[in-house]
Amino acid sequence: MSQLYLENGISELVSSFIEAGCPSVKEQTIEEHRQGYRDSIQLAGKKEAVYQITDKEIDGISLRIFKPSDNCSLAVVIYFHGGCFISGGFETHEQQLRKLANLSGAIIVAVKYRLAPEHKFPAAHDDAFNASQIIHNSCKDWGGDPDNIVLAGDSAGGHICLITALRLRDTADWLPAKQVLIYPMLDATAASQSYITNGEQYIITRDALLTGFDMYLGELPRMHPEASPVHRKDLAGLPETHILTAEFDPLLDEGEQLHRNLISAGVNTQCRRYLGVIHGFFQLSGVSQAAQESIKQIAAIVVSK
Repeated sequence: MSQLYLENGISELVSSFIEAGCPSVKEQTIEEHRQGYRDSIQLAGKKEAVYQITDKEIDGISLRIFKPSDNCSLAVVIYFHGGCFISGGFETHEQQLRKLANLSGAIIVAVKYRLAPEHKFPAAHDDAFNASQIIHNSCKDWGGDPDNIVLAGDSAGGHICLITALRLRDTADWLPAKQVLIYPMLDATAASQSYITNGEQYIITRDALLTGFDMYLGELPRMHPEASPVHRKDLAGLPETHILTAEFDPLLDEGEQLHRNLISAGVNTQCRRYLGVIHGFFQLSGVSQAAQESIKQIAAIVVSK
């Protein structure tokens, strides 16, 4: 392969993928896909100790709460995991969320939402919205500050994060203070150039992303506002938004297009592109310096005023 200025650890993963013939997710069963995601946990590094970790189920919604101290009135991060709508859960993101809790001093609440293809649109969106309402109403009892809530998520979780913020803006009596979208899936039509440039060789391929959309969205039109929110024009009134993108990600262009759209809508927004990395790098802190830096960046966002 030609010189691609990838981080060393990332380059090794990509080279192995290419040497294996760039295997397609379409050749895997759902369980094989999910197990492959779980197998990648080893690339996230060691688990850090956290003051307290608690699992709760409230009104049918499963939550895992990472509390870094016994202090009260802590900031609260509601986190939606990635996995292309069809995989992922508490176990795939635990190392990152432990680190984020310790670095930020915030309570991190991971949300387990229903996955496709067993559960199609709007199951994941509804679970995320309902979980956010539950957490807002309950977090004071856990030592959190309901007036200082940050929504965050990666990939499909970034998509869910944005839709949740839009739903809260339109129907709820509160808004998060901020949202953090980590290489979010925003365009089910896959219309951007980066889907072509970065869509075949960088492990999380065009096929992988679109298969996830197809399994979750079903017959929903791909331009539906909750399918492809990058095309929405009603972004005004959203909270302060931070977007992280990756240089060799099929989703690079749509994340940065959302940033431009938010600026046009008058939303306070920032976007940082991480170079030399691929989609999913946030979960590769055992092999990626950029992943380690991204966790620090998100922690800084959470604590900044």
